[in-house]
Amino acid sequence: MSTSFPLDGKRVRFSGGTNVGRKREINEDSIHVPVDQRLAIVADGMGGHSSGEVASRLAVDIVVDYFQQTAEQQTLTWPYKVDRDLRADVNRLITSIKLANVEIWERSQREPRLKGMGTTIVAQYFLDDAVIVGHVGDSRAYRLRGGELTQLTEDHSLINDYIKMKRMTAEEAENWPHKNVVVRALGMKEAVQVDILTEVPKIGDSYVLCSDGLSGMITDEQIAYMVGHERDLDRAVEQLIDAANEEGGVDNISVVIARVEPA
Repeated sequence: MSTSFPLDGKRVRFSGGTNVGRKREINEDSIHVPVDQRLAIVADGMGGHSSGEVASRLAVDIVVDYFQQTAEQQTLTWPYKVDRDLRADVNRLITSIKLANVEIWERSQREPRLKGMGTTIVAQYFLDDAVIVGHVGDSRAYRLRGGELTQLTEDHSLINDYIKMKRMTAEEAENWPHKNVVVRALGMKEAVQVDILTEVPKIGDSYVLCSDGLSGMITDEQIAYMVGHERDLDRAVEQLIDAANEEGGVDNISVVIARVEPA
């Protein structure tokens, strides 16, 4: 079921879903669709068995809990230094993701069954006049504007590093056997760098957060078509998940869509 929140002269509507896919026994993805704040999250857990599920759930819960705790007070950023040049809400997002990283790292060190667990994360927070996206890993954020789909995040993956270093073309990457190897994720190290971007949303924009179980199965053109042509967000989410499964569903599939509408 979709949820809707007021913006300054606009509204933003959210819907999301997650699916185990056709090849995995456990869904290690976790998502958050806004209930009381304009915050959406997709996290793709890694580690096998149940540990990936633990990592992704921890990430989502810690970020959501931090935003709830700091909603009505001055932002708490301990133990991380505040960057005074950034908006307070950018600091909230960075800090919440860093706190999630520390908790996942420490639990993986304490509990043998969780050793090696980690998770990607992509989170999106709407202010009245801006949208903030923070991410670590290869889960993605897209923006559909005027029929054009733009990938807003850059994959923290081995394959993307190879492409940037011109050691591999995008065409060669399609059949590379190590496409899913991430080089940055929550829980890999005691500290993590969080990529942040901000922009001004426009009426008609649709934002898509997804795990690579979606983006690795269907094309950007398919995403753009389904999101752009389906007015019902719940149905658009279903269509994306169904399409990924029809292409093989080799991984867990998660997606959250946010659409900016007239007030």
